[in-house]
Amino acid sequence: MTAADAPTVFVVDDDAGVRASIQGLLKSARLRCASFGTAEEFLRNKPPDGPSCLVLDVSLPGVNGLDFQRQLGDAGIQIPIIFITGHGDIPMSVKAMKSGAVEFLTKPFQDQDLLDAIRQALDPRPRDAPTAE
Repeated sequence: MTAADAPTVFVVDDDAGVRASIQGLLKSARLRCASFGTAEEFLRNKPPDGPSCLVLDVSLPGVNGLDFQRQLGDAGIQIPIIFITGHGDIPMSVKAMKSGAVEFLTKPFQDQDLLDAIRQALDPRPRDAPTAE
């Protein structure tokens, strides 16, 4: 697999420190990353054709993460989403998961929890496919 074929993890969070921290983690895990401060910035960039996922903060300036998830679906943009938030609650997480989110993590989260969610999101098998045990 060439670098151009490698999966890309997109990170959308308005906190530059959080973006930098996640980018460092992903780099150490040898994952390609592109980060953005708003949902609008993400939309201005053409995502690669290859496998990708989106690590998305719930609380963003402009459109919030949950509304952005709905907008992506309405536009036919299929990308696995992992939500991160510092201000989540159960109804919010249920809404995100019912709308297809891979995971809903509250800040501060464990690095391994995020990496596990990303690996699940990048797994090419259908979400409901049985796994070999």
